[in-house]
Amino acid sequence: MAATTSTTAAVSFSLPSPPHRRGARRRRAPSLLHAASTTAALSPDLSIQLSPRDSPPASTNGAATALGPPVAASFARDRAEDLQAEARAMVRAAGATVYSPELLAARYGSRPFKVALRAAEVLSKLASFGVKVLLDERKGESSSERRRARAVELRTILTRLGPTFVKIGQGLSTRPDLCPAEYLEELAELQDSLPTFPDEEAFACIERELGFALDSIYSTISPSPIAAASLGQVYKARLKYSGKLVAVKVQRPGIEDAIGLDFYLLRGLGFLINKYIDIVTSDVVALMDEFARRVFQELNYVQEGQNARRFKKLYADKQDVLVPDIFWDYTSAKVLTMEWIEGVKLNQQAVIESQGLKVLDLVNIGIQCSLRQLLEYGYFHADPHPGNILATPEGKLAFLDFGMMSETPEDARVAIIGHVVHLVNRDYEAMARDYYALDFLEPDVDVSPIVPALKNFFDDALNATVSELNFKTIVDGLGAVLYQYPFNVPAYYALILRSLTVLEGLALYADPDFKVLAASYPYFAKRLLTDPNPYLRDALIELLFKDGRFRWNRLENLLVQGRQDREFAAKDALQPVLKLLLGPDGEELRVLVVKEAVRVTEAITIGTLIDSYNAAPAFLKPLISSGNPAGPFKFSEAEQEQMMDLRDQVFRVWGLLRSSNNFDPSLLQPIVQVLQEPEARVLGSRVAGGVTQRLAARLLQQLLRTPPAPGSP
Repeated sequence: MAATTSTTAAVSFSLPSPPHRRGARRRRAPSLLHAASTTAALSPDLSIQLSPRDSPPASTNGAATALGPPVAASFARDRAEDLQAEARAMVRAAGATVYSPELLAARYGSRPFKVALRAAEVLSKLASFGVKVLLDERKGESSSERRRARAVELRTILTRLGPTFVKIGQGLSTRPDLCPAEYLEELAELQDSLPTFPDEEAFACIERELGFALDSIYSTISPSPIAAASLGQVYKARLKYSGKLVAVKVQRPGIEDAIGLDFYLLRGLGFLINKYIDIVTSDVVALMDEFARRVFQELNYVQEGQNARRFKKLYADKQDVLVPDIFWDYTSAKVLTMEWIEGVKLNQQAVIESQGLKVLDLVNIGIQCSLRQLLEYGYFHADPHPGNILATPEGKLAFLDFGMMSETPEDARVAIIGHVVHLVNRDYEAMARDYYALDFLEPDVDVSPIVPALKNFFDDALNATVSELNFKTIVDGLGAVLYQYPFNVPAYYALILRSLTVLEGLALYADPDFKVLAASYPYFAKRLLTDPNPYLRDALIELLFKDGRFRWNRLENLLVQGRQDREFAAKDALQPVLKLLLGPDGEELRVLVVKEAVRVTEAITIGTLIDSYNAAPAFLKPLISSGNPAGPFKFSEAEQEQMMDLRDQVFRVWGLLRSSNNFDPSLLQPIVQVLQEPEARVLGSRVAGGVTQRLAARLLQQLLRTPPAPGSP
């Protein structure tokens, strides 16, 4: 949790003060609390230090003790202590609400009047707004001022409808392709500027959940929230035992009932859509259930803390990614205490640039991290709106709010990368087959009718290079195909689309021409070149050996792009294909490699001879060419140009490998060892034999062929 630096008030507790039980604290609250003007960085001298004998034992059941909250003799604790603290937090959250359609049906099915009132409220407000917008269009009233007024009205409606609809508005706030600028700016207020609930209720919730008096936990705490989100509000505080600045998120009271009723209604709407609207082929109820399950998980702040811990373990090893620590002894189902992080929201471009940072650099960090999330480990942040991603003054990208997370199945991860390869190759039959691995289609569905639809869309779209396509173009094109055929979009894929479209939306604030695929290409190139996964290895071979001919330009492009990824290692790029080449299943590849090796050797040999002739003194050239003005080689200019281009491409590829930051010739030692194996010697003999035959044929051709006239093609 974070905020831009600003001046705020804080509640300061009189120090030193003995710890009090919760009941005692309430009786003495007026004398303990007083307002104090302070800056956002709370003064460190407000903390107190306790000796080990003063440190009370941690409560395992959340009940108050006479000695106050759990404290540590030292801020740093080993992993075992941290796990114990997490276990205590899990005990406190044992009664957290879990989403269950059956429980919702049991709770609201017997309360038709309440359900009808809520349905009427939602429909009346949204319908009224829709009618106003429609009338504006018909009257031609589309000025910026009128759109601004309507955007404010929509934000107000969504806020009054509650957390479920606030989340819908948050999603729209990052889609400049769907909403005018006025709507984007107003809906962005839904990210952390929502109405607050009374501070007394929040402080009472903290004491009730943690089992300790507020003044025995914090030395200072802001008297009002510094941010309010859809599910809770955040206070800035300083822990009493360590002086550490923290963000304390407190859940809104009664939110389970409000969200539960909305999802009961939305689930009923899903049943109607499934039954009566044929153009929607996805299971809307299943999608609603998945979304509801994610939202209810957000209501368990201990689960959110565990999500943050897992996310940090996987992704915060990068120097430009920051994930806050969780303070487990001060966390429960409805209270989350985490490290305070100073930062600026990514959509505040002017503020970011005033700090000497660039928004697009930060967005690129976010995209690279998201690709690792989606395609490497499969565990990803499914709600990356601007309020949840901050730019720190040091230029790092800080991820916050880990309530909504999801996972990409392993088969789907590699299938997505393979899908991009098939897109580049325009192999639409392979693209259609990818939908089996992506779990879009049942195995018994015939994909042959889908191929023409993919071809019709992507042949037009790919008139530009793939990197020039934006993510929305891809989503819209695939969406048109999905509607026509029996696709079932899995829930994880819908969350992936949400995650990537949010990032693209953030980038479009800074650069309307930004392309997610272009920024993603270095990662895809690195994975294709270095990943030993058989599926990706085969995809790389398919990409490079198009129509039986090796595409050196594609390898060069992959290396150029892959080198832009910080984790790219030149030595790794030589391993997966080489292992297959010399393995028992590599005969088909060996045939292609022998053929290409012969062609490359010929090009290098003849290219070297041509260079030597061109570098010879002028008086020697007639002697070498026997007086032939066209030179000593009986090739057409087109043949010579093809061989020289091939040789130059090979040299450029080798130059890219050698110039890689982490390239070291000694790193090739494993390859040398592999080449000494019997299979490699056999392959070498086949290449040598092919080269000898090819050069002999060229020599015979030179002797028998009539030399071309100068300048002939």
